[in-house]
Amino acid sequence: MNPSELAAAVAATAITIANNTPTEDLLLLGSVFVQLGETLETIAVQREYLSRKCGENMNKNETI
Repeated sequence: MNPSELAAAVAATAITIANNTPTEDLLLLGSVFVQLGETLETIAVQREYLSRKCGENMNKNETI
């Protein structure tokens, strides 16, 4: 799936949910999905950081 198709799929999903969900519930769902996205990004960043840090430590150990 290319980036445009992904964006269209996400937009279509949001519209479908919005058309079938009361406004109060949409506000809660929106904040839940924001938190989910931020948490997933935090996990991905931490994984990348640890991966790089372990790689640096391995390189330092190899040169000693």
